[in-house]
Amino acid sequence: MKLTGIAAAILGISAVSISGPGYAQNADLGKYEYDNSCAVCHGAKGEGDGPYAILVVPAPSNLTTLAKRNNGVFPFQRVYESIDGRQLVQAHGPSNMPIWGDRYTESLSQRQFTPGDPQAWVRTRILALTEYVNRLQAK
Repeated sequence: MKLTGIAAAILGISAVSISGPGYAQNADLGKYEYDNSCAVCHGAKGEGDGPYAILVVPAPSNLTTLAKRNNGVFPFQRVYESIDGRQLVQAHGPSNMPIWGDRYTESLSQRQFTPGDPQAWVRTRILALTEYVNRLQAK
């Protein structure tokens, strides 16, 4: 079951990436999700310097150093769980009402147009966002 969900999520990311000519040629679901859910606090480049950073206590993390702070390995599972609410992050709010509301829950996807299974679509979006944060890592 879990493997099927991951496969569906990867297919969803692929479908967004391999759109037809003229339609979302430069689509980057991970960047879109980051810009709409994270950049306001973590900043456009993930350095913790977003416009709302001064309002958040403790200050937003510098997301570009996650791998460096984890012995050079990007903590994929920890980041994924921080987004989906399983890994509590005080600044994100309680898991039943994180700072971004229900953006990464199945209940929101059921109210919107979703391609196929709403749960798979939510996982696709979280995987894309997690992968984007991985791309932000300092070299």
